[in-house]
Amino acid sequence: MKDIIRNDWTIEEIQEIYNTPLLELIYRAATIHRQYNDTGEVQVCTLLSIKTGGCPEDCAYCPQAARYNTGVNVHALMQKDEVLEYAAKAKAAGSTRFCMGAAWREVRDNRDFDRVIDMVKGVNEMGMEVCCTLGMLTEAQAQKLADAGLYAYNHNLDTSKEYYKEIISTRTYNDRLDTLDNVRKAGISVCCGGIVGLGETHADRIKMLHTLSTMPEHPESVPINALVAVAGTPLAENQKVDVWDMVKMIATARILMPKAMVRLSAGRSTMSVSDQALCFMAGANSIFTGEKLLTTPNPSFDEDKAMFDLLGITPRVAFKEEKELIG
Repeated sequence: MKDIIRNDWTIEEIQEIYNTPLLELIYRAATIHRQYNDTGEVQVCTLLSIKTGGCPEDCAYCPQAARYNTGVNVHALMQKDEVLEYAAKAKAAGSTRFCMGAAWREVRDNRDFDRVIDMVKGVNEMGMEVCCTLGMLTEAQAQKLADAGLYAYNHNLDTSKEYYKEIISTRTYNDRLDTLDNVRKAGISVCCGGIVGLGETHADRIKMLHTLSTMPEHPESVPINALVAVAGTPLAENQKVDVWDMVKMIATARILMPKAMVRLSAGRSTMSVSDQALCFMAGANSIFTGEKLLTTPNPSFDEDKAMFDLLGITPRVAFKEEKELIG
């Protein structure tokens, strides 16, 4: 029997789940994961930085912020043909979702946005789920993206509302939530998660999971990122995130949001195959693949194929839920 999907979790309930002895937590999460998802498949996504660097925001973890000297070169918006070529390569390597990221504070109604709309149409025509992460969006802009065929929009909360201002001062937590509302209203799938290792407490992690799991609709995709500390950013000296912290976050997210794609995201390049296998067992069923994750290192397509072969994992097909409804 499936557990009932809930949107009324309390902080105390989440705290109790999060603090469950680790092996018991993994078992519980794996059991729920098996009830709601095909545990033999993982969604394979590729993330391409279509406009790199020069961002006016001050996100303390980000090498693309203009105010930090991180060695990231500023690149203007890529050409559509270049992007579609990259998408075709990703599809051939097994990716079924293609995400385009632009280092913008917010979307502006200009020629660059028109070009992104064209890219969305092009990737959509290739039969891939197309995703964007472009910063803050108005309702009208979200609708334009939806009309062009955008499948998902990524806009992470990063951390708890209370700790957020320690990491970013150039926009508010409510700005983030407003963008997510606009994405929902346009009928676009929501991709929203956070980052572990920003200097936050366990209480902050629990509060972030509370915000996500008590949304009127759970995000369809929940990325759990481990901080990749980059020289030149304020968090350059932060300690590497322990794999058990990632497992604990993934398992808790899986229990709270049974149907979501829980994505093992940034930080995967320093994880062994056995570390990643534990994350899959705890409920992760989505990864980013390809040599770069925006500007930070990521395992290659070939490494991931070898891992999938070893673990007996197959890539989830594109538009699976829609196909099942039609079928």
